[in-house]
Amino acid sequence: MITTLAGGVGAAKLLEGLARFTPSENLSVIVNTSDDIQLYGLHISPDVDIVTYTLAGLVNPKTGWGIVNDTFYCLDSLLRFYDSERWFNLGDRDLATHIYRTDQLRQGRTLTEITRHVCEAMGVEARVLPATDAFVPTTIVTDRGPMHFQEYLLRHRAEPVVKEIRFENIENATPTLETVDA
Repeated sequence: MITTLAGGVGAAKLLEGLARFTPSENLSVIVNTSDDIQLYGLHISPDVDIVTYTLAGLVNPKTGWGIVNDTFYCLDSLLRFYDSERWFNLGDRDLATHIYRTDQLRQGRTLTEITRHVCEAMGVEARVLPATDAFVPTTIVTDRGPMHFQEYLLRHRAEPVVKEIRFENIENATPTLETVDA
């Protein structure tokens, strides 16, 4: 059994290579959840999704995130409604994952349970495990005010001066039994 810690595009690429030499059922991946964000009323887990899409063979090879050949009709409509700029790309098939995740969270399922089901639906045999089931978004306090890590990195291209980094709700974050077992 091999257990890795992962977060982001680089880790997903490493896992893609590791999966070629390791039977999937022997691979457990504990994935960062501090990049999780709420957008458009949806719970988005970027790192969990990048790892899942990569291991499923669905990730967009040009960007390293999202789903290959995805379309953006829904996002284009949302941006009109919210009168917003595009800074966080969410493809239509990617949005289906977020809609499902959000619905299941509202029904009381844990992020770990939901991730397991998404992996099964996408044919991923490796154990993809969120580091915690708690929502622990990272807030970057900057000279322009506080903002979510994703907004700081993607929308503002990491340009504002960082004054403080906060892990919101960290006091309620505990590893899951599945994560400890891995």
